[in-house]
Amino acid sequence: MSGEDHMESSRGGGLKRNINGYNTSSSASTYLLEDTETQWTSWLVPMFVVANIALFILVMYLNDCPDQKHTRLVGNCVASFLGRFSFEPLKENPLFGPSSSTLKKLGALQWTDVVVKHQGWRLITCIWLHAGVIHLLVNMLSLVFIGVRLEQQFGFVRIGILYLVSGFGGSVVSALFIRNNISVGASGALFGLLGAMLSELFTNWTIYTNKAMALLTLLVIVTINLAIGILPHVDNFAHIGGFLTGFLLGFVLLPRPQFGWLERRNLPAGTRPKSKYKPYQYVLWLVSVALLISGFSVALVMLFRGENGNDHCRWCHYLSCVPTSSWDCN
Repeated sequence: MSGEDHMESSRGGGLKRNINGYNTSSSASTYLLEDTETQWTSWLVPMFVVANIALFILVMYLNDCPDQKHTRLVGNCVASFLGRFSFEPLKENPLFGPSSSTLKKLGALQWTDVVVKHQGWRLITCIWLHAGVIHLLVNMLSLVFIGVRLEQQFGFVRIGILYLVSGFGGSVVSALFIRNNISVGASGALFGLLGAMLSELFTNWTIYTNKAMALLTLLVIVTINLAIGILPHVDNFAHIGGFLTGFLLGFVLLPRPQFGWLERRNLPAGTRPKSKYKPYQYVLWLVSVALLISGFSVALVMLFRGENGNDHCRWCHYLSCVPTSSWDCN
């Protein structure tokens, strides 16, 4: 997304070579990647995709739309030839998926259940549920597009932590500001990956060969996706919470070592190697850790004390939905 497919090596007298099948002689080259860095095989992100799809199929099986006729006010099941896997009427769920009551039973995020009924586990389970086929398809394509490349570069441990913690952060912010609706989906975790890509650009600024283009590309992508969140029925608070969490985690988990440190084994005897990271990377790491700890602590205390985030920020509701003549946010 940020031009990361194009890489070049700074060694061998400026020799340019192909990495992962991409021609690095392109003038749009963005990353400067050292030969000594490990390229990981991506398996965790595909497993996340498989898990999300499997859970959606299970949700549709348990939803059993034809068996819910007595509880339905309007409409008939969509794609009834699918039997118990058929979708709820489009007036109830336009995304081709289960009913809201089924999602709630299986772990959807709702303020009342989390705070009043002390079901904090919903802050995690909601990340793995999706409202419909369209919702699932968009999120899983985004996860593959963003996550596979990140996992190849940084490994499954760091990307797994980044994905899960960002999703949790998105759920916490969502629960703080939204009380009357349920929320499901991996969007908070996905926005965390986007945020981490942006902070990775900043913390590894010196290795980029086309900094302005990489930054502009990322900012455009983030802006467009956040702008979509102001539409009704889209939980932009989860997007924002996930993005901020991932942005800070990127400074903690994704800094790249200095080239001089990577080449320390080839230095002459008695030569002092460079520090693994640059001073500004250590500063960003410390500041980000402090902000993450304090941010999660304050947000969780506010949430479980039953405080409404909107009482502390009167205009914040516009971040999730902007009323127009075409729709009503209520």
